[in-house]
Amino acid sequence: MVFPGDRGISSSLTPTKWVNFSPRVGVAYSPNWNNGWTNKLLGGAGKSSIHAGYGIFYTAFEGLSAGIMSACAPYGYDYDSTSGRPLFNEPFVSASTGNTNGQPFPSPIPAFGASVSHSNTTVDWSKYEPITGDPAFYYRNTSPYTESFTLSFERELRAGTTLNVGYVGAEAHHLLVLTPASPGNAARCLSVSKASEVAPGTSTCGPFAEGGLFTKADGTQVEARGPFGAEFDGITYQKTIGNSGYNALELTLKHQSHNVELMAAYTYSKSIDNSSSLSEEVNPFDPGLSRAVSAFDVRHNFVLSYNVTLPFAELTGRHNRWSQGWTLSGITRFSSGMPVTLFNNDDTSLIGSMPNGINNNGVDTPNYTPGNLKLNRNPRNNQYAFNTALITIPAVGDNGTARRRFFYGPGSDNFDASLEKKLGLGESRSLLLRLEAFNVFNHAQFFGPNAVNGNPDSTNFGKIINANAPRQLQLAAKFSF
Repeated sequence: MVFPGDRGISSSLTPTKWVNFSPRVGVAYSPNWNNGWTNKLLGGAGKSSIHAGYGIFYTAFEGLSAGIMSACAPYGYDYDSTSGRPLFNEPFVSASTGNTNGQPFPSPIPAFGASVSHSNTTVDWSKYEPITGDPAFYYRNTSPYTESFTLSFERELRAGTTLNVGYVGAEAHHLLVLTPASPGNAARCLSVSKASEVAPGTSTCGPFAEGGLFTKADGTQVEARGPFGAEFDGITYQKTIGNSGYNALELTLKHQSHNVELMAAYTYSKSIDNSSSLSEEVNPFDPGLSRAVSAFDVRHNFVLSYNVTLPFAELTGRHNRWSQGWTLSGITRFSSGMPVTLFNNDDTSLIGSMPNGINNNGVDTPNYTPGNLKLNRNPRNNQYAFNTALITIPAVGDNGTARRRFFYGPGSDNFDASLEKKLGLGESRSLLLRLEAFNVFNHAQFFGPNAVNGNPDSTNFGKIINANAPRQLQLAAKFSF
């Protein structure tokens, strides 16, 4: 949806150019070098292989964007105005004044191609102004796509045991993100931010109050937002200006024998983007200022999974239905923490980005004073997760110096396991009993994107406020016949 630039221009939908062609290429090679050090490294013929691949993959927009894109007044079903709260039974009657804006829409959408030079003047925009809070799908959007590349080396160490060393990378382009469509200008806003700078009895500009016309003491008028006029306040574009990058080293060891199945995997990775979802707005002047580590980034991640047949029969020397059929399996994970997201929802930059439940984070970030963050790796000591004195709210008119995310919260060390017993009840019948335990040792896990409060306005700022579930046990039985 394209916002009108003045009263006479209508909104119009522009179709996105969809591309289904996804080129990809892959190479696999098994070296057969049997001399000297190459034989020790590669293990001889058929013992190792090298794989490489590259592909471009196009994708659709995330579902949330469709959910909020029911379009804007007067052609859609959404209506929001700073003139007053609507009534439930008469959604276009102002609750504050009782005046009606009529029940006119959705109005017929005008002919495709409406623009400044071919405007539709049949709309009485005064019924809807000032419009605020509406999102718009930018008319020059294009399809998001990802370039993915891999390179790996696999080596058989012994019968049933293989080692894989690989690199995985991805670059995503044209991701759909939210950004202010008519941002505030800090210098203009500050020029009419004091009562002495405006005409008596008129409003002043300030955080979350950049919309409308401001009258200076000399009678001249100022608009703090642009490029759209005073008829629009906090409106947003959904634009395909997002990008991300991911790089990872992956090590995997697999072993399989008669009684044991084992896989150990370690990933050292980093993910960066300028918005991890539609909940995070992007700076409208320089999207690069919003670039930071992704909300879901985990730098170190080690996972061990296993399935072991317990040798009770061999240990006791008795082979019967009670000593056989026992299996222990589980997943153990050790990982570094997830990034702490820093908030500044005070609109100190005067850009006027407004968190509204869909976009929960504005453009602004706090200030960061370089120093020792004193990251707390032991959250059970009841201390702050980091040095909160280094993170402060900027002065009005200033952009924050901190990245949205640049340090990490507590990590995770979790054990899940299950004990299983299969009991034979004849040739065609069996009973499977299973005991499962999640977080076996009941170890508090202060892990996740919301584990640490990163809002300087909160009384819990810098504290660890969330933990994962405690130990959970469950029993299961399965009868097969």
